[in-house]
Amino acid sequence: MKFVTLLVFPFAAALASTVSFKGCQQKVKESIHGPPHGWYKHAPAPKHHMLELKIALSQPRFPELEQHLWEISDPSHARYGAYLSKQETETLMAPHPETLAIVSEWLTLHGLAEEVIHSSARDWVTIRVPVGLAEEMLDTTYHVYKHAETGESILRTTSYSLPDILHHHVDLIQPTTMFARFKAFKSTLHWTNQAQPVAPCPPGETITGPAGNPVDASCNSTITLSCLRQLYNAENYKTTATNCNKLGITGYLDQYANNKDLQQFYLAQNPSAYGSNYTLVSIHGGKNNQSYEAAGDEANLDTQFGFGLVWPTPGTFYTTAGQPPYIPDLVYPTNLNEPYTYWLERLLSQNDIPQTISTSYGDNEQTVPYAYATRVCAGMASLSARGVSLLFSSGDGGVGDNNPDPATQLCKSNDGRNVTKFLPSFPASCPYVTAVGGTVNIPETAVLFSGGGFSDYFARPAYQEAAVSEYLAMLAPGTFKGLYNLTGRAYPDVAAQSTFFSIIYQGQEGSVTGTSCASPAFAGFVSMLNDARINAGKTPLGLLNPFLYSTGYTALNDITQGNNPGCGTQGFNATVGWDPVTGHGTPNFEKLKALVLALP
Repeated sequence: MKFVTLLVFPFAAALASTVSFKGCQQKVKESIHGPPHGWYKHAPAPKHHMLELKIALSQPRFPELEQHLWEISDPSHARYGAYLSKQETETLMAPHPETLAIVSEWLTLHGLAEEVIHSSARDWVTIRVPVGLAEEMLDTTYHVYKHAETGESILRTTSYSLPDILHHHVDLIQPTTMFARFKAFKSTLHWTNQAQPVAPCPPGETITGPAGNPVDASCNSTITLSCLRQLYNAENYKTTATNCNKLGITGYLDQYANNKDLQQFYLAQNPSAYGSNYTLVSIHGGKNNQSYEAAGDEANLDTQFGFGLVWPTPGTFYTTAGQPPYIPDLVYPTNLNEPYTYWLERLLSQNDIPQTISTSYGDNEQTVPYAYATRVCAGMASLSARGVSLLFSSGDGGVGDNNPDPATQLCKSNDGRNVTKFLPSFPASCPYVTAVGGTVNIPETAVLFSGGGFSDYFARPAYQEAAVSEYLAMLAPGTFKGLYNLTGRAYPDVAAQSTFFSIIYQGQEGSVTGTSCASPAFAGFVSMLNDARINAGKTPLGLLNPFLYSTGYTALNDITQGNNPGCGTQGFNATVGWDPVTGHGTPNFEKLKALVLALP
């Protein structure tokens, strides 16, 4: 039973116009000191170039949605598992009718009445306008910015304004000030004929895993599906295909999952799955090019290990368009590198969503404007309130750039002070998702690139206050003083293996390293837990963190060795209990299954 009554706002097709914009002053809505490190102003933006502007309307009832989320995600609360419906979350995400009326009049004033597209909850408005008109509406000037290292070009500004009457009704407009690249969290692909860090073991030799069971010693040099099931105590669990449980994998930036590679991977590592496939969902024109040349190592990694672990549980691969390069001399240039809003908008509009979704993309939190980060994070909260477990890689830069050398480190603030600081990762820093750090070897230790730290944007949620406070109390006074936010949301929450995952890429066997390995791996075991709960007539786990920090951590393998250097420091240390390198640790599936089946 759901103990919730939600007021539905009446949205009229047309509202009386009572607002006059005559005499309204343009006030700066958002500005940044300058482009983040690595970006520089290249050229003025062509006035005729078409921009797709996304306008986030205010959500006055989001605090109510958040309160529902905390209650239905808390195993000790009477409402645990009583997830909200699509209609209920949309009601709590919706703007006030006055907001719709005022924004509609502003758009009509600029001749855009017929160009408006609303999201399902009507909290996002999308319009297509030429740069010249966008500059007039936002009292700004767009430029083409280039990235010195990668050569990428994007069209952005560092400040924009709105009529003062709109400031309480509009949270943000993008693309404007966001320079985040949302790259995949992985290292360069390694081929199997390249040197490995650990010498291969003789066939049949075993070592002891964290659950006390024998694990093939080859897992110390190459990670396979079998290795993960052995290491995390799930060798004997069989998932089902008929209970409506699903696993979702996201793909961005033209990362295509090659189906031939997937079938070759299945033949090598899970022959029973050979011939099976996933559901492909295209978002905002996302494609899935099946030529070998277009195969994506990240997409292959995510789908091969995610879907391979949980087969025959159905899988869904979301391919979202959003390739950054902007080439002014093309007739239809692309200029999209903020894919999360498109992905969230599509997912939230659907009635049927996978219970577990893994994402291996992100960027430094400071490259994402605060308003954008909070709105995307609110969208994550809405998905979580519907019973979805969202897992994100924690990043591959340790506490920032993964460089312990003070003389060459690149961790600088983007607020004009240019001071050294740790660089938290987003969306891993969002408190409504589960961030997954990385481990290496058996026995497991923290891998040195495991992203972890403390958010500068999001306050520490109550569910992790005790664990994080205990960790901070162990640090010597003054440790990393001024380099991180002592009161911020701490991450990662958990961890999994993240080095030398054996994949098939363009028909060849290779291996990939990064926390992008850890997220689909951990998500696979979460999907298995959801499978077990659904088979027992229970609800899926939804937002994992309140469970993980209250009792779930007792069924995780605590990682107590290693650190995550960066920003000219050795970073944080893994230690007994939670730490900002591996969180609460890696999964022991059988223990976790016993715990989750005992929950309501």
